[in-house]
Amino acid sequence: MTPTSDLRDAAVADPPRADPPSAVAPPAPVPADALSGGPRGADALEPLLRTVLGALAEGAVRRGGPIAAGRPAELAGLVAREFDAPGGEDALHRLTELLAHGSADPADPSCAAHLHCPPLAVAVAADLAVSALNPSQDSWDQAPAATSLETLLLEELAQLVGYDPAEAAGVLTSGGTESNLMGLMLARDRVLGRATSGRIELGGVPGWKLDGTPRPRIFASEAAHFSVRRAAALLGLGEEAVVTVPVDSTLRMDPEALAAALDTAVRRGELPVAVAATAGTTDTGAIDPLRECAALADRHGAWLHVDAAYGGGALLSDRLAPLLDGIALADSVSLDWHKLGWQPAAAGVFLVRRAETYASLARRAAYLNPADDEEAGYPSLLGLSLRTTRRADAFKIAVTLRTLGRAGLGRLVDTCHDLARSAAETARAHPQLEPHCEPVLTAFVFRYLPEDPRLAGRADAIDTINARLRRGLLRAGRAVVGRTELPGDGPGRVRLKLTLLNPHTTPADVAGLLATVVTAGRAEEEALLRGEAQ
Repeated sequence: MTPTSDLRDAAVADPPRADPPSAVAPPAPVPADALSGGPRGADALEPLLRTVLGALAEGAVRRGGPIAAGRPAELAGLVAREFDAPGGEDALHRLTELLAHGSADPADPSCAAHLHCPPLAVAVAADLAVSALNPSQDSWDQAPAATSLETLLLEELAQLVGYDPAEAAGVLTSGGTESNLMGLMLARDRVLGRATSGRIELGGVPGWKLDGTPRPRIFASEAAHFSVRRAAALLGLGEEAVVTVPVDSTLRMDPEALAAALDTAVRRGELPVAVAATAGTTDTGAIDPLRECAALADRHGAWLHVDAAYGGGALLSDRLAPLLDGIALADSVSLDWHKLGWQPAAAGVFLVRRAETYASLARRAAYLNPADDEEAGYPSLLGLSLRTTRRADAFKIAVTLRTLGRAGLGRLVDTCHDLARSAAETARAHPQLEPHCEPVLTAFVFRYLPEDPRLAGRADAIDTINARLRRGLLRAGRAVVGRTELPGDGPGRVRLKLTLLNPHTTPADVAGLLATVVTAGRAEEEALLRGEAQ
């Protein structure tokens, strides 16, 4: 027998045996103080991620719909009990399952109240990488690759807006509120500084009541985001510095009213500092007349800031991008990809058309961005942000754009726009639903109209029914529908709102959601009549 046959026969006679199941060692538990970075970081994360994914699924099943049923106090009590329970190795599973159970799920077709998008899985996965590595954007040596990536992404987004990327500048922000604050801060520093021959960021806001300095004014529509007024307060201008400009029935700023307001301010000796135009109001998605706003701002030497936190997503769509004609004329722009961009929050973007207008924000800290480092080729983003420590939120947006491209994201935008139009068509065909106006983007505003003639003509009763039916749907865990009020005074202004950001929702889902609203409205109508009869 040859040596080869000896080996073959030995293998047949005595095959290698695997250890019995009882002898296989279970996976070692992850130490509570394990780190997510380093060569072994992925090993530590893997079993924990399995725990999280399992708990997310269990919590979703337990929730059983778009939101957990019950009143706020009931959920708060449940959270308090879990929070106060003894800790240990199961804390991650218990609290994650609780979070999933007690969260509104924007991926559910019946969750359509807010600009609260269901994030793309690829964006969430990319965000995990950022959380694990924890780069901070305030110095190059904390985020070498992320610094370069954010710079490249902002150049691409500047081009999307219509800016020259070689001249523009920007930064990732926490969202529209921070971006609006930055835009109005730069407007204050530049316009008021020019009028007073001073540096506002150094000397402060002049006391117009004391020294005769022209009173600074910001012009924004009645439907502008509340953060415009908040920014005016934070910037030392005061909320009363904001001049409210009337809107039309779709909540779009009236350009003739803006022109009149600017002229009136100038006649009074006041200083137009900024026009804050909106591209996508939170209710109807209305887009202010951007070209007219730009021309009027330029005529009066004012800064034009465009809040496109919602409507900026239209730039991804060939169909809807023309609605933002004129946005490239803005001095600054706010975008939010955690709205119509399907990113996990936060994914805000702030852009300026000309980098030199950023001058008043520039700061130098010896331990973060010393001049000799920058001269040696080590760039810093510190002077572009209001924040110091800052996540690499550009990464998930970059991954998403490279995965789907503008065309892929544009298809998602168009799908959601189609859903809004479908909702309007369904509502128009139903006698108990009254659309407010045609959808501009992906939001649809409407109200329930009572059937009973004793209530049909009563504006106060209609408001009460619409407010109650929304809360009733929340308590039952059946739907998350938005509620808003139209500009003006008195009853008859309450409206419901569907903000349709789930591209996997179908027209049938939307029709079913509206039918749920009608059923809830009829129940509240009957309850109101019973209460009035008592």
